[in-house]
Amino acid sequence: MRHGKKINHLGRKTAHRKAMLANMACSLIEHKRINTTVAKAKALKQFIEPLVTKSKEDTTHNRRIVFSRLRQKGAVAELFRDVAVKVGDRPGGYTRIIKLGNRLGDNADMAMIEFVDFNTIYNADKPKKKTTRRSRRGNTKAVAATPPAASQEEE
Repeated sequence: MRHGKKINHLGRKTAHRKAMLANMACSLIEHKRINTTVAKAKALKQFIEPLVTKSKEDTTHNRRIVFSRLRQKGAVAELFRDVAVKVGDRPGGYTRIIKLGNRLGDNADMAMIEFVDFNTIYNADKPKKKTTRRSRRGNTKAVAATPPAASQEEE
């Protein structure tokens, strides 16, 4: 029975797993997106989301906690400097996992994990703020009464 065993061990011992997740997290912070297997991406998401939450408040204590998990000074500095500024208003869900299909060599399920706010392709399509639509009856008459093209042709 597997009662209370929530962590995916990924076929590794504890020290190997922690080192691998720390290295993957540093790569994700540096490159903003990485390709890996689906299982590792899900484990990395659980690993890095609390660290990004800690980085939103820049204190010495939070930096030391994050450094104890990541173990790379450059990655910690970039997390607090660049990533935390972009995700400051987001309440959670800092990463996104996109499935890519199967790897050719061993048919493993591959995925791309990326920071949500750093993807310019997905974020460009979204409007910033949706406004409520009011009655359009009054607005269409006002626009039709003064055509802007006619005033430009006269000049």
